[in-house]
Amino acid sequence: MAKRMREKALARKQNADRRPQATVKFVRISPSKVRIVLDIIRGKDFNEAMAILQSTPKAASEVLVKLLASAGANAEFKNIAKDDLYIAEAYANEGPTYKRWWPRSHGSADQILKRTSHITIILDEKKVDFAPKKTAVKQEKPVSSTINVAEEAEKQVKEEVANDKAATTKGGA
Repeated sequence: MAKRMREKALARKQNADRRPQATVKFVRISPSKVRIVLDIIRGKDFNEAMAILQSTPKAASEVLVKLLASAGANAEFKNIAKDDLYIAEAYANEGPTYKRWWPRSHGSADQILKRTSHITIILDEKKVDFAPKKTAVKQEKPVSSTINVAEEAEKQVKEEVANDKAATTKGGA
């Protein structure tokens, strides 16, 4: 489960004006088709996302390559290097739907819905945390099982036999 949601939302609001973004509106692709590609690149580095989009065989990928390039240019205008960026938010909202008619038999018609999308990509800088991670040291508890007990008993018997042989050799000399 996510933690500190209010704090993270407040931090995003404070940084909202400073983050580079790009928006394209009235794209003649269904938002559901665009969301498939956006889900692939969300959270990725800028260069990695660009490579993924250029190799994805979807109609939305062409539009998204141009949109991501535009967002990168906006970042450079704000003096942020492209290598330090990742895709913080990416979403496709529904635009107006164009309604067309398809003639059918007996003078009737079927409606065709041509959907449009408003697509937004928001980039953000990667945060590098230099603080060392705290790791808890686990103490191993001795495991007592029949195998360990048997091995210990066998060691004791061998030691006793060795001590007996040493005592007999010293006494016999």
